Amino acid sequence: MQVENKTIWITGASSGIGEGLAYLLSQKNCKLILSARNETELQRVAAKCNRPKNVAILPLDLGEFDTMSSKTDKAIAFFGTIDLLINNAGMSQRSLLIETDFSVYKKLIDINYLGTVALTKAVLPHFVSNKKGHFVTITSLMGKFGSPYRSGYCGAKHALHGFFDVLRMEHEKDNIDVTLICPGFIQTDVAKNALTADGSKQNADDTATLKGLPVPVFVAKMIRAVESKKYEAYIGQKEVFGAYLKRFFPKLLHRVVLRSSVR
Repeated sequence: MQVENKTIWITGASSGIGEGLAYLLSQKNCKLILSARNETELQRVAAKCNRPKNVAILPLDLGEFDTMSSKTDKAIAFFGTIDLLINNAGMSQRSLLIETDFSVYKKLIDINYLGTVALTKAVLPHFVSNKKGHFVTITSLMGKFGSPYRSGYCGAKHALHGFFDVLRMEHEKDNIDVTLICPGFIQTDVAKNALTADGSKQNADDTATLKGLPVPVFVAKMIRAVESKKYEAYIGQKEVFGAYLKRFFPKLLHRVVLRSSVR
């Protein structure tokens, strides 16, 4: 399956991975629907796309679950259909479990998990009716194994894997594909925007994030995985080996993570 000429809805499109996807996919003559909370930033991204006339802007807050059906109707109306939904929007966390307010865990679940589920369920009938569609959900390597300071983030990302694995099973008969993309460290503002123990932003980069894959490199690898209809793809540097250690040598992974300097 090639993405050329497809109509693709991207959430979290105002920065980072979502922004990088918009630029790459616009070069492939895709019609794009870009969503995020910040409309001004969406307009900036749309203007820099290869074919701005093929880009529609749809402000969206994943925390507003009840709006997902109406937002989906608007998204379909732009170009008459949706071929792929890329669930990219979300937020991270950097705080010790014992110090973290419960409200932070609720927000991480609401945005990273329930908001994504709500939007996916709103789009699903459209895919079923068309007898085709592709859900591409960007989770994290933290959806495969854990790491200190990310307890709520890991929990929400693990939940996405359970949900989308079942969606794939239940709707294979409808010719609907599901790809889970698990990034490692990517050079975005994810660390700066990560929630701390009281819910405020960290406002500082992690060394590992600064040394991660550049966004253009990541999105190129991601689109290749999507076109191959992979069930899961682990994209990063040496950190991707953690997913395999978790499967075969979980105690070794535990020791490796504790010895690492990643925080």
